[in-house]
Amino acid sequence: MSPAVTTDSREPGGETTPIAKRILIGDPLDSEKLDEQLLPKRRALPIFASDALSSVAYAPQELLMILAIGGTAMLAFSPGVAIAVVALLVVVVLSYRQLIKAYPSGGGDYEVARTNLGEKAGVVVAAALLVDYILTVAVSVASGVDNIISALPQLDPWRVELAVGFVVLIIVVNLRGVREASSAFAIPTYVFIGSVAVMIVTGLVRVVLGDAPVASSAQYAIEAESLSQVALILLILRAFSSGCSALTGVEAVSNGVPAFRAPKVANAQKTLVMMGTIAILLFSGLTALGLIAGVHYAENPCALIGFDCVNQPQPSLMAQIAAATFGMGSIPFFIIQAATACVLLLAANTAFNGFPLLGAVLARDGYAPKSLNTRGDRLVFSNGMIILGLAAILVLVVFQADLTTLIQLYIIGVFVSFSLGQVGMVKHWRRELRLLHPKAADERAEARRGLLINGIGATFTVAVLIIVTVTKFTHGAWLVFIAIPILAFLMVGVSRYYRDVEHEIEMDDDVHYGSSGDVALVLVNRLQKPVAKAVDYALSAKHDKTIAVHVAVSKESAQEVQTDWEVHRMPVPLVIIESPYRQYAAPLAAFIRKYREKHGSSVVTVYLPQYIVGHWWETFLHNRRARRIAQQLMLVHGVQITLVPWLLDSSEIVYGRRSRPLPGDDRAGRASTTYGLVAHTESPDER
Repeated sequence: MSPAVTTDSREPGGETTPIAKRILIGDPLDSEKLDEQLLPKRRALPIFASDALSSVAYAPQELLMILAIGGTAMLAFSPGVAIAVVALLVVVVLSYRQLIKAYPSGGGDYEVARTNLGEKAGVVVAAALLVDYILTVAVSVASGVDNIISALPQLDPWRVELAVGFVVLIIVVNLRGVREASSAFAIPTYVFIGSVAVMIVTGLVRVVLGDAPVASSAQYAIEAESLSQVALILLILRAFSSGCSALTGVEAVSNGVPAFRAPKVANAQKTLVMMGTIAILLFSGLTALGLIAGVHYAENPCALIGFDCVNQPQPSLMAQIAAATFGMGSIPFFIIQAATACVLLLAANTAFNGFPLLGAVLARDGYAPKSLNTRGDRLVFSNGMIILGLAAILVLVVFQADLTTLIQLYIIGVFVSFSLGQVGMVKHWRRELRLLHPKAADERAEARRGLLINGIGATFTVAVLIIVTVTKFTHGAWLVFIAIPILAFLMVGVSRYYRDVEHEIEMDDDVHYGSSGDVALVLVNRLQKPVAKAVDYALSAKHDKTIAVHVAVSKESAQEVQTDWEVHRMPVPLVIIESPYRQYAAPLAAFIRKYREKHGSSVVTVYLPQYIVGHWWETFLHNRRARRIAQQLMLVHGVQITLVPWLLDSSEIVYGRRSRPLPGDDRAGRASTTYGLVAHTESPDER
């Protein structure tokens, strides 16, 4: 057996990046630079925590808005509900610190559930996370646009267009690579944290000095709905579930551990704690200032008595607090609004890192198309980013970028993954305790501590999942409960497909080598230089027999090819196949079958000339018949297809050179594209 030969090429091999692509995402990066793309904690925070940090901009607003349905008196329950949200956030952060340490590969809740609870639980978690990432982009962008419109109301008619434009912009920035994205997103994230912190401190100082800020909506009463005792409890639970949107994005750090610099686990855990601490402080501060300033935010703006809901949009809670603290139209007001809008828009970036990484893990495990595990020019999983962006755009267009509607669909998926992930961690620690030696005191103590933390986390997250389901189901969340099973079913189907294919192509000792013949067929439409080149390729491959074949759809075309063949004294015989029904692949397939019946089980190689063009519009001016014929002939047993490229002069734009007229000197195209077992390419000596 011949030894395997390994070659190493540091050159791009003549491949070029289109100018437009290079301008948008930059030059391709060498695979060896992958380590340089890994993130330190200061850059990882804006990348993986922007969703959780930005959610504090709308979570207090949603909490107060739901309670306001019952009237201003219901706002008295706000502190208790906010404390419950903060307690849950602390539990979830501590629980995910354990998860990151136990499963640092980047699979997060999906890997935990699949390992400890089985395949079905794993794909349900994965489906829930994928849906939640899509909704994260939609909600974050819609909320960002909402804050922009709060500062510039005249942009309200362009809400959907603005949202779609921002998604496209975020896609492009992320396609440029993780390092560049972290640089672009770091400043707005830290400006948001700093400016909101300054606003909270300023507002609280004013309260201490006896000059508490007053929101513009404090003067408006709210038209309350009449509530029974049961409805009152459900309203409080619904407010809690809306406030829990502050927890979204926590899981992204556990999914992004591979993107951290070493030591990966320690850096991911520290980033998670930093994110949780900042989110708790900002959420608590904004909720407190909203209550102190008397912010009245209604689900239906027309429920605000005295507010002109027809001619102006309702300002966001953040805008009202900023105006009450610093003054409407002041420089700090616009800084707060700009930073909030930016960080809300960039919060979608968390999903643009989590979704592709999870997609790559799913592709590796066979639950998603293999293309999701392929890195693009900038060493990111670009296919996953593009799919996420398109799905988010679709959601934004369907729901008209309406934050109130989109928020009802939100957090269902993340709490499904939270719950199953924490239950899986409980099972993980119980298994560890069974396997650990009784004398391994330190390890057993650590396992018991993990079991306690994740046990509390499982209890809380399952309870919240039930609350969220009950309170949001009739408000649109039922769509998510349809989407998750469908996506999980599709993933299981993809896994079964890959499993069947792997079984079908698995190598065994029954494979037989060697056929009784080798024939080349060169497909001829008209005798032109591309055909001469294809004949030259076929002859250089030294087949046992080389035949030119013309599929005649008319007698005139057959006669013309026959005459030209004789005039130019072509070195191979020409066979003409009649095709009265104007088909190409079917008559050729019939000819191949008859030939093999007569001459034995020959390996048949069909050479198809194909034009290579330089302008995108030229593709519409050629019928691409060679590709269609190739697709059909690949279904014929024992046939391999060789596409022989002919570079038209316009291809100089792409390849930097023109085609040459003489097939024996410099064949237009350096290598033919082969479907089958053998690839016919030129060696340097041949050129």
